[in-house]
Amino acid sequence: MIEPVTDWLEDPRLLTALSEGELSVEGRLAVASNATLLCTVPLDGDRELRCVYKPVAGERPLWDFPDESLGRRELASYLLSEALGWHLVPPTVWREDGPAGPGMCQAWIEESQSAGAVDVCAPAELQPGWIVVMNAEDQEGNPLLLVHADRDDLHRVAAFDALINNADRKGGHLIVDDDDRIWCIDHGVSFNADDKLRTVLWGWAGESINADVLADLCALEPSLSSILEPWLAPEEIEITASRLRSLIETGTMPHPSAQWPAVPWPVF
Repeated sequence: MIEPVTDWLEDPRLLTALSEGELSVEGRLAVASNATLLCTVPLDGDRELRCVYKPVAGERPLWDFPDESLGRRELASYLLSEALGWHLVPPTVWREDGPAGPGMCQAWIEESQSAGAVDVCAPAELQPGWIVVMNAEDQEGNPLLLVHADRDDLHRVAAFDALINNADRKGGHLIVDDDDRIWCIDHGVSFNADDKLRTVLWGWAGESINADVLADLCALEPSLSSILEPWLAPEEIEITASRLRSLIETGTMPHPSAQWPAVPWPVF
């Protein structure tokens, strides 16, 4: 029987199962650009947890990221999210013994069918509680808006992406579960030493970072390097620390850069 991961988030057996349980491959997620295998791991008795396993061997080389480093960046993102106390990234571990070799393993979160954090709508359909990111057009030239929800937890995600220099925050990388909790996935192209922030969450650009978010960022500063050292290159850690100091000192969300595309494509 497949157990909902969200029922086990506070149970230490969750991380143990992800770290040590035998991975049974159910299939491959065809929409992923790198090898992404949907698996189960035994929990206890006849209960199982569903997870995603991304082997290093299945990573496509990228010109702007070191080879065989994407899964390590995913784990680094999880560790920072936990250190901040934000718990944005599903529980994630490193496996040396996966069926296709070393790689990261992450708990699978079931997405709600009735809620979302990012949307596209006609201007006349814009509802209160949503922020416009950009104006667009459909294939017939009709105006459209790219919007995201105005939520404190999503504001936290935007600050997190600025910290980790996320180069690919698509709308589909934000999962809202049945408890209306937001989860963030797919952080393999983060932590680059060059500025690469691309996101659909520009609604707070230039605005003040919420006070509680800023306090958590300040508390992270002393431990940042030690958290990232096993997983990232020294230069990447140094630049991440510099981004953290900048966010703390300015107290504001960054603006999109004119030097590179600010919104990923496709946006979902």
